[in-house]
Amino acid sequence: MQILKYKNVFLGVAAITVVASLITIAMNGFKQSIDFTGGSKVVFEVNQGSINGDNNVYAQNLSSALSTTFGEVKLNKVSEVATSTVFSLATRDLKEEDYQKLQSALKLNASTTVEVKEFAMTGPSISKEIVSKSVTGFVLVALAIILFIWFSFRGASHPVASWKYGLVAIAALIHDVIIPAGVMSYLGATSGVEIDALFVVALLTILGISVSDTIVIFDRIRENLRAHKNYSFEEVVGLSLNQSMVRSLATSVSVILVLLALVFFGPDSTRYFALTLTIGMFVGTYSSIFVASPLLVWISKSESR
Repeated sequence: MQILKYKNVFLGVAAITVVASLITIAMNGFKQSIDFTGGSKVVFEVNQGSINGDNNVYAQNLSSALSTTFGEVKLNKVSEVATSTVFSLATRDLKEEDYQKLQSALKLNASTTVEVKEFAMTGPSISKEIVSKSVTGFVLVALAIILFIWFSFRGASHPVASWKYGLVAIAALIHDVIIPAGVMSYLGATSGVEIDALFVVALLTILGISVSDTIVIFDRIRENLRAHKNYSFEEVVGLSLNQSMVRSLATSVSVILVLLALVFFGPDSTRYFALTLTIGMFVGTYSSIFVASPLLVWISKSESR
């Protein structure tokens, strides 16, 4: 099969992309939202008639006014209907007197009608807890995947040991998570895009979806190893990819199309969540077909030398 014939090329592309993403993250880090740094979040509703229906002008004027008083702020439109628009505002920690100033500032002028729907503060200790739980979640997910694959594939131990299927799956997952993270790091450095709790949710979702696709192909390899004992391992993997590729591509493309609709037409509050998932779905499909399976063949040939 052509994929396995050019496996070194596909694995090289994956390695270069991961290294580039790691360099980007190392150089730029991430622009963190108040979910990680601590701060205040306000959700408020503005009457359309009171701002003459011009949300863009209102948002620009409000951002300018708030920045003068409170420093750096982040204003996003959450939703919009005929009569009102809901905005989300993130800023530094607000004291009681600051909150009173904020309520006045949101109106811009006497004719603006504003209703605060939600006010929340995230302290530094809570932010550290979010980071800690995120890291713990990734580690536990990785361990669970290795144990699950090792147990499920214990009957497919030749010529690649069952636990190595788990390590290959983890290598593919690292590829799937590092690349979207690298893109978000780059966007943070060039466009000021912040990562928040939804970013962590997106990465964990990518882990689940990607490993599912990889396991489907691994399961087909296991079945074909039993059914075609006269085939070489590379022939079995090639056959399994042929049998699984259409299903994997069709599933991924349908999900990616929905996510792209959210990126371009969805609310601002979930745009980068959808973008992270879109990138993750794309690289996850690539890793399942062009990374995980070729890695198994590469390992099998290395062990036979």
